[in-house]
Amino acid sequence: MEREGTLLDDYVLSLVPSARPRVCFLPTASGDADHYVVRFYRRFSPACEASHVSLFRRDQGTGGVEDDLASHLLSQDLIYVGGGNVLSMLGAWRAHGLDAILRKAWRRGIVMCGPSAGSLCWFDQALSAFHGDPRPVRGLGLLPYSNCVHYDAEPERRAEYHRAIADGMCGGFAADDGVGLHFLGTRLERAVSSRPDGHAYMVQSDGDGVLETRLEVSYLGAPPASTEVARPAQEPVSAPVTRSRSKAAPVSAAIVGASSAVAA
Repeated sequence: MEREGTLLDDYVLSLVPSARPRVCFLPTASGDADHYVVRFYRRFSPACEASHVSLFRRDQGTGGVEDDLASHLLSQDLIYVGGGNVLSMLGAWRAHGLDAILRKAWRRGIVMCGPSAGSLCWFDQALSAFHGDPRPVRGLGLLPYSNCVHYDAEPERRAEYHRAIADGMCGGFAADDGVGLHFLGTRLERAVSSRPDGHAYMVQSDGDGVLETRLEVSYLGAPPASTEVARPAQEPVSAPVTRSRSKAAPVSAAIVGASSAVAA
């Protein structure tokens, strides 16, 4: 739900084979903020069967959602997780059993997506900076990698992400604001962007330091004839590579931010 446009939302909806998809919003990371829920309905209700699940309000959602959260979520075509505090969100999910429900939804092939905290949560490990300095957190582990968002908007995250990987965090993916990482199963299918200058990176330890490889990114606003499908992360790409040999030293390359992850 970018404020500047709908390219990423439109891309996610294009993955659902339904004329009027069922889309459920989980605003947990924002504390179920009213303005966020309203923005979701304004964006999705015209073309979708939209609903939301609240864990911090007595009324948990629309259409009798509170009667059976599992049945409701498992009947969706798309589950959209909002941004905010990923640690608080994961704790609330586990307390209500939503972590197990979401794992089951993913195994059933329901499309799962979200920006910022809604990206970090799907990975085994992630870097969160909601309160204070960036620090590693454990996600749901659906995707066996690490994730870093706001890579270009908050440059300090880049140095901390490199440091965390050098210190033992599993390798993974970083993305600029406006960039989406689309996974099919656990394989990166492509990277897409709502900005013509958006970037995504694969970041791994290579024994001597940290290796950062820029991935191909498809700009969603390009004319159809010129849109290229990004190569999977496992394939080499002809893009600048930077290495950080010192655990504390940042590398010199522009990078990523309020990114999204799509698990399909």
